[in-house]
Amino acid sequence: MHSAQESQSRMQKAVSDLVLAELFLVQATIESVTAIGDGISAIREQSPAAEGDSDTQDLGSVIQRTADEAIEPYTTRFRYFRELIKKDS
Repeated sequence: MHSAQESQSRMQKAVSDLVLAELFLVQATIESVTAIGDGISAIREQSPAAEGDSDTQDLGSVIQRTADEAIEPYTTRFRYFRELIKKDS
C-alpha cells in the first residue's frame, strides 16, 4: 500500500513538472516571437530608404541580436526549471 502511495506521489510530481515545463515553454515562445517581430522591424529599417541614416545598424548585427533575443527566453526558463527540479530532489 505504501508503494502505491509512493508511486502515485511520483506520478503527481511528474505531471506537475510537465505542466510547469509547458507553461515555461509557452512564456518563452511568446517572448521569442516578440523578439523575432522586433528583429523583422529592425530589418525593415535597413531598407534603401533608411541607408542615409548613420545610426542604422548593419544587417548582420540586427540578425545576430534577434537570434540572441529569440533564444534567451528558452535558456533562462530551462535553467530555472532545472534548478526547481534539483531543489525538489
